[in-house]
Amino acid sequence: MIQAEISIYPIATRTTSASFYIAKAIESIKNTENLRFEINSMGTILESDNMDVINNATTKMIETVHNLGIARVEAIIKIDSRKDKDLKMEEKLDSIRRQMN
Repeated sequence: MIQAEISIYPIATRTTSASFYIAKAIESIKNTENLRFEINSMGTILESDNMDVINNATTKMIETVHNLGIARVEAIIKIDSRKDKDLKMEEKLDSIRRQMN
């Protein structure tokens, strides 16, 4: 299973708020086959068993922001690709919680 965290930063918007652009980027991938996602306050977690799905979703998110009139978009992406176990994002969190007192 592959999990990736993507944070999108539209550059040179009219305000300091980026939530409109981020929301539209997330909306652009919501019907992507073989992709699960979860948003958090710092980014969006993408999950799939196929790296091409992750890459295509990332590209679609960035292009969506460009298509909204933003000439420059920065994206930070972290990828965790694991082949020895098929752990979903919730299971990874459960594992961490079990280790906490």
